Amino acid sequence: MVRGPYRKGVERRERIVQSAAAVFGELGYIGGSLRAIADRVGASPATLIQYFGSKEGLLTSVLEDWTKQTRESSLPESVRGLAYFRQMRALMEFHVHHRGLLELFITMAAEATNAEHPARDFIQQRYATGLELWTGKLREAIADGEVPALTDEQIDTEIRTLVAVLDGLELQWLLGADIDLPAIVATYIDQAITRWTVDPGRLT
Repeated sequence: MVRGPYRKGVERRERIVQSAAAVFGELGYIGGSLRAIADRVGASPATLIQYFGSKEGLLTSVLEDWTKQTRESSLPESVRGLAYFRQMRALMEFHVHHRGLLELFITMAAEATNAEHPARDFIQQRYATGLELWTGKLREAIADGEVPALTDEQIDTEIRTLVAVLDGLELQWLLGADIDLPAIVATYIDQAITRWTVDPGRLT
């Protein structure tokens, strides 16, 4: 077990990252100042610079911590085809119980439309990875005979629409909409699966 000043330094660094995540989630990277973050941990902006080098360095640590924490929400990639999509209710339940993590991602994603934003590459990669994974799961469903053959264009359209629906519902929930996020996502997934399996000819 690590003890003494080093351990205290690690714990303080973790508190700074947690506070920065909360501030960036609430105010965005642009609006969340080092002073606001420092005030939450009873430190000075100079202390934050000492630990992370810069505000951008602190953001990098926040995003690394976000990645680590959200790994537990990841759906098992070993689950094939349609079964993978049917587990998305569990993903939404994780978001509901970890509102701050969802708020941070949605805020960073919105800000990262600015080509100069320091989180832009991170957000682009997260979306690219997610699209690749979900597209692969729909292709598995086709290969396993769960879903009739679809064109590449149909598959791409369906998965991008699914991502957009989930992002939109999450945003509405964060804004205070009185909805059961896991339940409404589960309903949409059921509808999407029905569309894929029962009447794929209607897909455009």
